Amino acid sequence: MHPETKRVIELLGLAPHPEGGFYRETSRGSLLLDLPRGPRAAHTAIYFLLPAGTFSALHRVSSDEVWHHYDGDPATLHLLGDEGTHTEIVLGHDLARGERPQHVVPAGVWQAAVPHGDRHALFGCTVAPGFDFADFEMPGREALLSRFPQHATLVDRLTRP
Repeated sequence: MHPETKRVIELLGLAPHPEGGFYRETSRGSLLLDLPRGPRAAHTAIYFLLPAGTFSALHRVSSDEVWHHYDGDPATLHLLGDEGTHTEIVLGHDLARGERPQHVVPAGVWQAAVPHGDRHALFGCTVAPGFDFADFEMPGREALLSRFPQHATLVDRLTRP
């Protein structure tokens, strides 16, 4: 791991995330929403860091998620719709090259991220209504291969067994 990446993890107090990378919750709204799936904070926010050579595994959440690129290398955000569409968004700061510093992933869309470069990509992820692990799905490779056989190469690359 790049020394700068280790330093950022330490300075921000990040811990391993189940989908890959490192995170720390920074905000959980005090306003509670009464949803059919249970009460949720109006919003949550985290720091999320992906070191070079890693990835955020394909997963989905039951709320909209806004990715904000803060620092480091750009990263590709892969989105899979239930109907099988695949979209790639490059998150970063080089606007002239088509990178964007922010992107909204709609609720229920499968998502994964892969950093470019040799250091890391640091993001903020804001979820509204707020994130709860009860609303988080991260099936294994076989389940997603059966769901998206047309994207077998992508699913192989962005899942764990």
